[in-house]
Amino acid sequence: MLRRLLADRVLLELQESPAVALLGPRQSGKTTLALEVSKQRPSVYLDLESPSDRSRLTDPEAFLAGHLGKLVILDEVHRVPGLFPVLRGLIDRARREGATSGLYLLLGSAGLDLLAQSGETLAGRIAYLELGPLQLRETGPGTQEQLWLRGGFPQSFNARSDAASLRWRQNFIRTYLERDIPLFAPRLPAETLRRLWTMLAHLQGGLLNVSDLGRSLGLDVRTTTRYLDLLVDLLLVRRLPPWHANLGKRLVRSPKVYVRDAGLVHALLGLPHLDALLSHPVVGTSFEGFVIENLAAACEPDATCAFYRTAGGAEIDLVLAWPNGTLWAIEIKRSLAPRVERGFHAACDDLAPARRFVVTPGAERWPIGNDVEVIGLEELCVLAAGGNS
Repeated sequence: MLRRLLADRVLLELQESPAVALLGPRQSGKTTLALEVSKQRPSVYLDLESPSDRSRLTDPEAFLAGHLGKLVILDEVHRVPGLFPVLRGLIDRARREGATSGLYLLLGSAGLDLLAQSGETLAGRIAYLELGPLQLRETGPGTQEQLWLRGGFPQSFNARSDAASLRWRQNFIRTYLERDIPLFAPRLPAETLRRLWTMLAHLQGGLLNVSDLGRSLGLDVRTTTRYLDLLVDLLLVRRLPPWHANLGKRLVRSPKVYVRDAGLVHALLGLPHLDALLSHPVVGTSFEGFVIENLAAACEPDATCAFYRTAGGAEIDLVLAWPNGTLWAIEIKRSLAPRVERGFHAACDDLAPARRFVVTPGAERWPIGNDVEVIGLEELCVLAAGGNS
């Protein structure tokens, strides 16, 4: 079992907050992480997908009040939305009695219902953490190609073969469409949502044009946006925002769109192994999305992510903006002998980033002029995790 880097953050937040919500897509490892946390303190675990565990919450206030001295872990908590007002009352009661932290660990698939209800009733009482699929810093040296091809869902990454991994991902997609998504949006037709998800895989790293997507699906803009919002809220799709600054430039204002897990991109496009991926047009943007997800996870929550593009052709694939205003400019190239285009240098002249990197699939690091460094993804993730120091 691979240790998740978020474990220490979960423990820290439990020391400081009455409730912690651990959000992420299904099968990303939330339950495994929660059970590891439970070994370090008296705990009660309830799986709210289990009828027997749900029956223990017939009178939730009485049951939970009987465990106020323990960490109560509620898995798939969005299944019982009526719990949130009860949790608020119990947290306030515990505070009056001197218990101010480490009461509840809530696990959810990051649906709109969970976010909205917990935000309305537990404001000031809850900390949010996101657990995505495995990242390169967790799988370790020598795993980059396998992680990129198969994606970071633990069962997919650890499958006995590429074929077994692909079957798992195809089943995962089917299950999400047929069972999980209807829990959050019961009226969305699964087949239309599959077509949208597949179209987004083909569009990987492209500028989002909701009107074009809607026309291809035979839907209006409002409905298409609602479908897309659901995939974003379930942490399956990322809308990477454009960098906005008052530079006197005509900036692109549409976000870029990525299916967040590279393994799901390859499953949606029917790419069973590395040779098929390397010969497919998506190879460059798939690697780009893979890099962005790893860096976003490494620096979260210290930096925000965006891209920069002007109408004149100046472009930076990823801008990391640190809280003190410092910027990092990152170009992503799936080549061991990368060439930096004129547009990157022009964009750096516009933004004056403190650091400039070109990420490649390799592991070596060297300067290539104009304060630009070529660097491997693994090393850059370590730098990003260290913050802007």
